[in-house]
Amino acid sequence: MRKVEVTFRPHDKVTRVPEGTTLFNAAHWIGLPIESTCGGRGTCGKCRVRVLAGEVEITPADRRWLSEEELAEGWRLACESVLAGDVECFVPALMRVPKAATMGLSRFVLLEPNVHKVHLVLDPPTLEDARSDVERIRAALEAEGYGVRIELPVLRHLPIVLRTAGFDVTAVLCGEHLVAVEPGDTTDVSYGVAVDVGTTTVVATLMDLTTGAAAGVASNLNAQAPFGADVISRIARTRMEETAAAELQRTVIGTINGLLEEVYAAAGVGPERTYEMVVAGNATMLHLLLGVDAHAISVAPFVPAFREPLDLPAAALGIRIHPEGRIQLLPSIGAYVGADIVAGIQATGLTREPELRLFVDVGTNGEIVLGNADRVLATASPAGPAFEGGHIRAGMRAADGAIEGVSLTEGEVRLQVIGDAEPRGICGSGLIDAVAQLRLAGLLDASGRLVAPEQVPDHPLADRLVELDGMRAFLLAPDVPLTQRDIRELQSAKGAISTGINALMEILGVTAADLHQVLLAGSFGTYINPASARVIGLVPPVPVDRIVAVGNAAGEGAKMALLSFREREMAFDLIRRVEYVELSGQEGFNEAFLQAVRFPELEEVT
Repeated sequence: MRKVEVTFRPHDKVTRVPEGTTLFNAAHWIGLPIESTCGGRGTCGKCRVRVLAGEVEITPADRRWLSEEELAEGWRLACESVLAGDVECFVPALMRVPKAATMGLSRFVLLEPNVHKVHLVLDPPTLEDARSDVERIRAALEAEGYGVRIELPVLRHLPIVLRTAGFDVTAVLCGEHLVAVEPGDTTDVSYGVAVDVGTTTVVATLMDLTTGAAAGVASNLNAQAPFGADVISRIARTRMEETAAAELQRTVIGTINGLLEEVYAAAGVGPERTYEMVVAGNATMLHLLLGVDAHAISVAPFVPAFREPLDLPAAALGIRIHPEGRIQLLPSIGAYVGADIVAGIQATGLTREPELRLFVDVGTNGEIVLGNADRVLATASPAGPAFEGGHIRAGMRAADGAIEGVSLTEGEVRLQVIGDAEPRGICGSGLIDAVAQLRLAGLLDASGRLVAPEQVPDHPLADRLVELDGMRAFLLAPDVPLTQRDIRELQSAKGAISTGINALMEILGVTAADLHQVLLAGSFGTYINPASARVIGLVPPVPVDRIVAVGNAAGEGAKMALLSFREREMAFDLIRRVEYVELSGQEGFNEAFLQAVRFPELEEVT
């Protein structure tokens, strides 16, 4: 994709962005705010910039807000100025200083939500001014720089509210949609919800849109779990059972509404003051949320029904925010690099900075993003369920009794068990630790084969090496063995992700030495020991202090998109900026995978 250069005066800031980007978005990539109230829709006329060099076509919105003299002088609306070549422009100083919040990976976010509350004191109708109620409120909002669409449910209440309130009201807009007209001045109360719909867990955060603070957060298991532990299983159920798709939609919406009740109760807020929800999730979860057939995602060539951002009425889904509120789904890059990864990229700022960074969301499907402000690649690797305890003899999810950390030191096995309970199984982080420790202790070779006890008779842990069902194993605890087959499962899972990482690095022509950071995302990524991840070759051999857990980056990105329409526009643009790489189409993929299944030599990672 061709890049164009944009120079902003008098700030002397220069950036290179893909052709087709707007001046408004180009400025935001480098943290330069431009005046706007409409969210970059061309309806407020405030984002005026003057083109000093280069060509920017005049649009109908430019002609609406700018005089012929201004147009001749080079003035344009930044949100309408689509870049086709290099441009130099002048950006006027902000008329106001916007509020800001720190979100994501310590990112500074301008607090400019898509929800606007505008207090209006209107002149009542007279015989001389008999405009309709719609004309009256539309004119008042347009004078404030807001375009507006008024739907039937709001129209039904409009005459009553205006007259009951003596024409002293607050208009609530979500983008261009008039969500409500409330009596009096309610501008100090405005909420929205950011939701991360995960395959396993759903997280909802109620955000105060006037301050940028979280007012409440709640999480719960996705009630779709009985239909299958992974997305392929759930898609398969929709093909086998006629009612499954509707039931999957009902259960995930039930999960979301249950979380809303929790956060409302915690914050003392009701749905009538919650006007918007921003949703992130993988492509399959978003299809199932909307009740859209997801079968094509599961078969080649893996095509989703939609990957664009969608703006939907809450009432259409039965989600309990304001009845006329809006649901914004973030876009997906592809069938297996979904809106959760788009949100994660946004939260980490990976595409905005010159340093090269690697983003890995470790799970059943491992999503990988590599790049910087110049170029970004993404891919997905089918890692399988080993990281979540699946296909592991003593595997279990991260719950009480699960071993989550292992240390083999001074001839002792030291276990960290969730809930300080007796160990009854091992979860993904413990599995990675255990295998790494066995490797460091000399009980596991680079091919992944456990040694036999007779090979290491003097080793202090030799008595832990046993045979179960004709297979070598290591006893972490009396009832928690780690078998040779378990190690092979982990090798396959880490090999898939490592192959994806290596493929992207090869395309960009970079090595581990070029990586500024490795970002481990998701709840699982938070609990992985970085040193262990490096020992088994899950991540490239970078210094441990460069491996950073970024937690629920998807949820953070959703919150950023809720709090700032600029951040949202940048997230929308990512599906054009990020290049998707299909691993199965890469030459030598099978050979690369077989090589990645092996563990690195210890001198490379210690």
